[in-house]
Amino acid sequence: MNNNYYAILMAGGVGSRFWPVSTATCPKQFQDVLGAGETLVQTTFRRLASIIPRENIYILTNKNYNEVVKEQLPGVKQEQIVLEPVMRNTAPSVLLAAMKINQKNKDAVMMVAPSDHWIQGEQQFTKDLEFAFEAAANSEKLITLGINPTFPNTGYGYIKYDNPPNSRLMPVKAFTEKPDFKKAESFLAEGNYVWNAGIFIWSANVILQNFEKLLPEMYHLFAKGNPVWNTEKEQDFIDENYHKAHKISIDYGIIEKAENVFMIPASFKWNDLGTWGSLQEQLPQDINENTVINSRFLSFEAEGNIIRTEKNKVVIIEGLKDYIVLENDLVLVVMPKKNEQGIKEIREKVMKKFGDKLG
Repeated sequence: MNNNYYAILMAGGVGSRFWPVSTATCPKQFQDVLGAGETLVQTTFRRLASIIPRENIYILTNKNYNEVVKEQLPGVKQEQIVLEPVMRNTAPSVLLAAMKINQKNKDAVMMVAPSDHWIQGEQQFTKDLEFAFEAAANSEKLITLGINPTFPNTGYGYIKYDNPPNSRLMPVKAFTEKPDFKKAESFLAEGNYVWNAGIFIWSANVILQNFEKLLPEMYHLFAKGNPVWNTEKEQDFIDENYHKAHKISIDYGIIEKAENVFMIPASFKWNDLGTWGSLQEQLPQDINENTVINSRFLSFEAEGNIIRTEKNKVVIIEGLKDYIVLENDLVLVVMPKKNEQGIKEIREKVMKKFGDKLG
């Protein structure tokens, strides 16, 4: 295992499209949404620990989730948990982590990964990651993993790439955020587009150079913290300055503007688990195509439903087709699957009428 390899897990989101299971107090990355016996952040940490030293894996999350991270990842030290006082999208958090890691190890090669995605084929994932780390080490390359598109999904970003012969490293030509259906269809027809999984690998020093060039104001704001990184005074500096950073994603702020961006086609299966429908694609179904999570289910002419309850509850459904039935300790949601894109808005209405604690 290479001590120069590092990872940062992005674990600060609320996961509002998975409400009411995912809430502001315990979002989906800290939930066992797959019914697998471990939470998504636990699964991701375990997967990465097969190639990256455990002490080199950092968790970037909101200050409110510090205790749940320590509870779910008991081997992680407090210095590995980077606490954001406010949400500022992904660019500030990546810059902060890169500065911490670079100060600790000038030869560090780091990956950035979401903590709440589904990956099947862990051996293939490990091999792809090892290749990416080797390609990024001692080079100027910014590397992303691309997912072979299986249908014209309009909810994902796309990466256009060149295809040089006899190479797994594909130069990136362009990024497109969430195209409409016709454009997504044309991407698949062209054959040189992949889905953007939001997984990046680069030298810590190289990504800092790109921040200094492309987001200089943010870079110099955080560079003032160089004397305190990895010390007891670090959190005070973050609390005083983090909110001053521009709210922007790493994709838009750096990757889409940088040179020397390369893509490695992923050999594993991937899903961003962005909606309940995407979750259903990865889980087994009964003979009537019902997907049941954490429940004991008795069906009477019920078809194509998603059922997710707390604590192995007995659920009886009759005559319901293509619905979502979801609950937590305080909220029950029953709605057509076709309307699931509106869950985020429903959550906001519930919080406005009944109180923030329900969100």
